[in-house]
Amino acid sequence: MKELKDLSHVGAREFRERLSKYLDSPSPVAITRHGRTVGYYIPAQQDEMEAEREALRQAVGRLRALMEQCGISEDEVVREFASKRASKKAEQAARP
Repeated sequence: MKELKDLSHVGAREFRERLSKYLDSPSPVAITRHGRTVGYYIPAQQDEMEAEREALRQAVGRLRALMEQCGISEDEVVREFASKRASKKAEQAARP
């Protein structure tokens, strides 16, 4: 991790408005209000995020193999999902 003196500083409003930028960044940030540091954002370790991505890649691989084994295409899955979603929305709309 960077030394505290090397941290970038950002105002609370900017931090809030650009939160997704900071969530994607591997660098910690000091959050300030009226020039005073009020907190720090320290992102989770990138290694953990990469491990999660790898787990998702493996799950996708297993899903694709299962779909192939069953003779199901991605288009069929998408159509089925859309159909189920439309049915659920129609049920919800019909409720008082």
